[in-house]
Amino acid sequence: MPDSIGMADVRSIDINRALKGFEDEAIVFKNFLTVTPTSAREIRWWQKTSGILLNTTTTGITDARAPIAFGTLPPVIEQTATRFTSYAQHFAVESPWFSKADINDSDPDMFAANLRDLKRNIEDQQDYRILNTLSGTCLLSGSALGTGWGDTTNGDPFMDLISGSMEIRRKGYDISNIVAWVHPLDFKEALRYFVTTKGSSVPQFASGVVQDGVITKIGNVRIVVTNNATETQVMMVVPQRAATWKTLNPLSAVTMEDPRLGVKIYTQEDGEVLFTDPNAAFLIKAV
Repeated sequence: MPDSIGMADVRSIDINRALKGFEDEAIVFKNFLTVTPTSAREIRWWQKTSGILLNTTTTGITDARAPIAFGTLPPVIEQTATRFTSYAQHFAVESPWFSKADINDSDPDMFAANLRDLKRNIEDQQDYRILNTLSGTCLLSGSALGTGWGDTTNGDPFMDLISGSMEIRRKGYDISNIVAWVHPLDFKEALRYFVTTKGSSVPQFASGVVQDGVITKIGNVRIVVTNNATETQVMMVVPQRAATWKTLNPLSAVTMEDPRLGVKIYTQEDGEVLFTDPNAAFLIKAV
C-alpha cells in the first residue's frame, strides 16, 4: 500500500558512516626507539665489548684504576667490538577487491576504514617484533619479588622497578627518562599494591591522550600501559638508546585498480629492530 507521512518507509534516516565498536590500541614501542634508514636488506653493525676501559692488573698492581709511576711504560689497553648482521623484515597486508559500486553506496565507509586499519596492522606487527626481540635477548633481567605483583604479601612492584633502574644505571646509562611497558592487568596489580596494600594515595595520571602512552610515574619510571605488552612481564628501556629501528622502505599504502574488479589496498613496510644496547634494558619476569 502507499506510504503516508509518519510511516517508517518514508522517514528520513541519519546514517553515521564512521565505524564504531572498537577503540584503537596505542602503537607505542617504536616511539621509544631511534629510527634511522638503511639502504640494503642486510644490515651490518658493531657492538663494543666494554664501556670504561680498565688497565690490566699484574703482579704487584691489583688496582686497575691506580696511577702508574713516573718513568714507567703505560699499560696497553684497547677496545674490542663484535660484528652483528641483521636483515630487514617484510611486513605487508592487503585488502580484498572493493567494487566501485560497493565503495559508492556502502553505508559505512568500509574503504576508508580498511585503508586506516591495514596501516595499523603493520604498526601492530612491528610493535610485537620489537617487544619479542628485546625481551628474547635482554641481558639484564630478574624475577619479581614474591610470586609477582599480584602477591599482596611478598610482591613489591616499587622495588622491582627501582631494582631494574639501578641495574641499568650500573651499566652507565642515564635512567632519568626510563620507561616501563606494562600490561593493563599488571598495572592493576601495581595500583592495588600502592593503594590497598600500602595505603598510598592513587598515583596522578596524565591528563588527556598522550602520544607516547605514558600515563604516570612510579619511582621516577614512566609507565606505559598497553595491551601489546606481555602479561606477567615488564620491559624497561632507556628511550632512543636501547634499540634502533632500521627502515628499508617506509610505511606506505597504495591502491591498485582493475577495471573489472575494482580497487584493492596494499600496505607495507620493510625494516628491522637492532638491539644495539642490551644493557640499556631490563626485563622483570613472572610479575
